[in-house]
Amino acid sequence: MKTWSMPANGGENTIISCIICGGLVFKPALDCESFSFVRCGKCSLVQRNPRFSEKEIIERYSNKYGQDYLSYELENENVFLELQKLALKDVGFLKLQENILLKNSSAKLLDIGCATGAFLALLQNNGWDVTGVEISPCAEYARENRKLDIKNIPLEECNFASGIFDVILASHLIEHLNDPRNFLLEVFRILKKDGYFFVTTPNISGFQARLFGSNWRSAIFDHLYLFSKRTLSKLLKDTGFKIESCRTWGGLAKGLARGSVPSWIKKIVDKHAKVFGFGDVMIFRVKK
Repeated sequence: MKTWSMPANGGENTIISCIICGGLVFKPALDCESFSFVRCGKCSLVQRNPRFSEKEIIERYSNKYGQDYLSYELENENVFLELQKLALKDVGFLKLQENILLKNSSAKLLDIGCATGAFLALLQNNGWDVTGVEISPCAEYARENRKLDIKNIPLEECNFASGIFDVILASHLIEHLNDPRNFLLEVFRILKKDGYFFVTTPNISGFQARLFGSNWRSAIFDHLYLFSKRTLSKLLKDTGFKIESCRTWGGLAKGLARGSVPSWIKKIVDKHAKVFGFGDVMIFRVKK
């Protein structure tokens, strides 16, 4: 059931204040045996705290386990591509893309955490002037095999000019970051006025998270934050964004459906997860 993750080891010796409310009182949330998550006593944000440093996080992705991550992304590339396309369709990206490119044939799009660049290459073919950010060895793969412009450093070190991107994407990234608040502030800075940001992340307020608890597939060592719709909405608003849409998907995991749960039940639960917003993953469309 678990999402792929690097081995649970390293640091975890620094307690920080909550990135949403600044609180320093935390309650146990999820016990995952060799690591755990806590819940902020004030705003309920679920997080790893204490945890390791940003330097150690980057080291794990770029060097220590980078090749393993590249292999994982390549093996699942087509599946991830289709999921990303469906998620963006749910929040109106296709119509938005058409309108933006009609007005500006050289519109700029940034994909942060672009992995092997499969989706970025598709967007380039659609007419976007694309750039990617990826700290793992996936960046080199995307540059060599897809000839894409990929920055192999964290977003905050890219020094992009203010207000240059029409659209920015971040799929399954924000939960891995040491400081999501500063990340969002940087996204806001480099996004054009009236530009759009699409952020996708696991939903801890969803049905699967509530059902499986510590065994939830997104309760992994590499995830430093597990957002709910409420906590991510608060953080997005606090950093200046206007929320236009939020959709969720995934009522039951596919592996579970092939086991003890019939596929027809999965289809029903998945449909209701989208309609009523209790899906396993969520995507926000927000505007500057």
